[in-house]
Amino acid sequence: MTEYIVIANRGQYNHRIYRTIRYLGKSVKLVQNTISVEEVEKESPLGIVVGGGPYLEEIGNSGEIIKAFAGKVPILGICLGHQLMAKLFGGEVRTAEVGEYADAEIIVDDEDEILRGLAPSFRAWVSHKDEVAKLPKGFKKLAHSETCEVEAMAHESLPLYGVQFHPEVEHTPLGPEIFKNFIRICEEFSARR
Repeated sequence: MTEYIVIANRGQYNHRIYRTIRYLGKSVKLVQNTISVEEVEKESPLGIVVGGGPYLEEIGNSGEIIKAFAGKVPILGICLGHQLMAKLFGGEVRTAEVGEYADAEIIVDDEDEILRGLAPSFRAWVSHKDEVAKLPKGFKKLAHSETCEVEAMAHESLPLYGVQFHPEVEHTPLGPEIFKNFIRICEEFSARR
């Protein structure tokens, strides 16, 4: 059994998500977004991370996987994965007024479980041209920045989380804390099942 599945959507940092989870001592598999729902089910993961990528049009089976596992397994969407999650649940994604490729201050509005211990703000690397313009129904905003209104979100009752920034890169010094929080969420969710 693989504890964590990381779905790569052709983004430049997906291997870093895999490495971060592995460095935290967890069994993890990095897979292409062509993997099927059935193949993911066979792995019985504790958690799924949907990684970044350049285009919402090139998500492969990522959307089907999010829909199939929502509420059954905690899911963390990063960058494109965050945008895709918002879109699937009825939110809106648009081209950002300011495309971001830099260090930014992330202001925490609600720590929830995924940003626990990171308030009131932290530095993170942002790299995106699209952003969530409107939260989907049932989701709450967890963080924003000077140029992006929804830097992080979470579903109000399901274990679904999205972050626009990149917690997996060294330019996000507290990024590992987000992965530790996600692992704790997954382990606690599994223990309740």
